[in-house]
Amino acid sequence: MKLNLSEATRLQACIVDLDGTLVDTLGDFEVALNHMLATLDRPPVTRTVIGQLVGKGSEHLIRSVLAHGERQRGVADSVAPEDLVNRAWRAYQEHYLLINGRYSAVYAGVREGLLALRERGLRLACLTNKPTAFARPLLQAKGLDGYFSEVFGGDAFDRKKPDPLPLLKTCEALGSEPARTLMIGDSSNDAQAARAAGCPVVLVTYGYNHGEPVRSVDADGYLDSLDELAAQLARRN
Repeated sequence: MKLNLSEATRLQACIVDLDGTLVDTLGDFEVALNHMLATLDRPPVTRTVIGQLVGKGSEHLIRSVLAHGERQRGVADSVAPEDLVNRAWRAYQEHYLLINGRYSAVYAGVREGLLALRERGLRLACLTNKPTAFARPLLQAKGLDGYFSEVFGGDAFDRKKPDPLPLLKTCEALGSEPARTLMIGDSSNDAQAARAAGCPVVLVTYGYNHGEPVRSVDADGYLDSLDELAAQLARRN
């Protein structure tokens, strides 16, 4: 990875996405969503489909999964009715909290990368579209919570990524300038939010990105492993 940042840039902080960047959570999503679908007498959804729908928050994920199921059933109007969405959300939330982290795994290089960034004096925040009530227990279960001074879920602010608001608010909490705060994510959501907020951005190549090639997304660099970033920054300074 070649980090395409100005030589004048000296980073103060990093904002890191969660699902698809720090932790592979498709297993958790698969179990919770298919439990939800079973309670609604709907057929299960595959991991491949889930990977294409993850990234814009739990409500969007649930609506998208239900709409996918309606299309599979040949329903012309694939938008799920609100009463179905509400029942689905209750079932999903209840089961996800029970299995959160049980079917997920931290990606290789994540711990080493976070430790190296922190040792360089960078302030770290985790910013995800996942609900805060899911994000904090997951980070704790995986032993990652201690790396971050701030954790913000998709319900922490009025809008979610790809809107720039969550990044700008996170920069405020970190006390860092957006132009000196690096966004690390796995999808176009992260990149679009970072560009709009004025933050540099790098994307990991192993995440989800809605099933699309991540290298086609406008970013300042791409990482095959998070520990590559610390090594690259060390060579620049």
